[in-house]
Amino acid sequence: MPITAFISRRVVFADGVRPACVVVDTDSGRIVRITDDAPAEATVVDCCNDALLPGLIDPHVHINEPGRTEWEGFETATRAAAAGGFTTLIDMPLNCLPETTTVAALELKRTAAAGKCLVDWRPWGGAVNGNQQHLLELAAAGVPGFKCFLIYPGCDGFGLIDAAELRTAMPLIAQSGLPLLVHAELAGPCDAAAATLAGADWRRYTTYLASRPDEAEVEAIRLMISLSREFGTRVHIVHLSSAEALPLLQAARAEGLPITMETCPHYLFFAAEEIADGATLFKCAPPIRGAANRELLWDALRDGTIDMVASDHSPCPPQMKRIDEGSFKTAWGGIASVSLSLPIIWTAASARGFGLVDIATWMAATPARLAGVSDRKGCIVEGFDADLVVFSPEETFTVTNANLHFRYPVSPYVGQMLKGAVKRTFVRGHCVFEEGQFATENFGREVAA
Repeated sequence: MPITAFISRRVVFADGVRPACVVVDTDSGRIVRITDDAPAEATVVDCCNDALLPGLIDPHVHINEPGRTEWEGFETATRAAAAGGFTTLIDMPLNCLPETTTVAALELKRTAAAGKCLVDWRPWGGAVNGNQQHLLELAAAGVPGFKCFLIYPGCDGFGLIDAAELRTAMPLIAQSGLPLLVHAELAGPCDAAAATLAGADWRRYTTYLASRPDEAEVEAIRLMISLSREFGTRVHIVHLSSAEALPLLQAARAEGLPITMETCPHYLFFAAEEIADGATLFKCAPPIRGAANRELLWDALRDGTIDMVASDHSPCPPQMKRIDEGSFKTAWGGIASVSLSLPIIWTAASARGFGLVDIATWMAATPARLAGVSDRKGCIVEGFDADLVVFSPEETFTVTNANLHFRYPVSPYVGQMLKGAVKRTFVRGHCVFEEGQFATENFGREVAA
């Protein structure tokens, strides 16, 4: 069989970093063995002193196709992913039209993706007001889980779900065995905060921060813990920003409840004190909080309370960020970063004493389990897909618009000095990105259940 041998002095395995040769069957795209030396008949990819990581998996990406390809789309999102070392994206069910809340909408998404993807992908389903009868059908059709909002998400077609509706949906989701991904903010604390902000200056970041208080996250997470306990449903808290919720989550874990959580690069890299007034590129929900809060999130990654890091890549046309107006009230909330997440996290993590195994755990192995692909992706293991990333941990660069690769080169990271550069990305053994160049063939496909 035709084989390729990937050689590196720093191959990142689940249990450590060491020299190795990863041998790939080119036809199947699978890792067939891990050894010390390249077979004589192999085509050799010599990574030298660059690290060889498992392909990263981003479980929280808004691709927005079909229906809003003027925001993003499979072609541009997967190109940006390849440049960032991601080999699998899990697409959120909102911001596309129609939203992925029925099997019919899921099939439209699959049609839209066909032939456009440079990396692999899977679709989350949606749990919204009134679609409970579709949940088990979506599970049977291959979604790995369901996303819901406890607060208005900004798109009219993807309604929030309240506690009464959750009580109808969660037993069905528990029956499916799949996770319920929750945007954990409640409207009550946000509404109460809004009542105190009449006449406030919405160009000030402190105004926006006050409008999405910690209590909104804490109370939402308290509700989801209670419902998980009642119904046995797997719950995953997306984009955790408030460290005030960590004691609740730690207690739920100690109780044995099936609850996992993610945080995002922007919560781990930026701090509220550093955000200038009018800098609406930083707007996201929940908001970026203070520096002390950021360090507590890092502590929670260290002790395992937070399971993974996901980009929450949420692009939009630049005019929706209201850059000229500078109003945090009217700007779209979302940060696009899938092409930069790895160096962002490595820059901040390495400065705090973390290593490459931590990166592979947070950004490959653990997301693979959440997305239901851990039998074939997320680790460098014999029999797994040859999804691999050649990464230079010591290289530094300053972010420019040219580094972004998603549809609109707009990001709060432009101008930041980052550590760690993606040199090459391989999907099932196919090189899809190398030194700024992309493959001309789209090798990506939907990962089947």
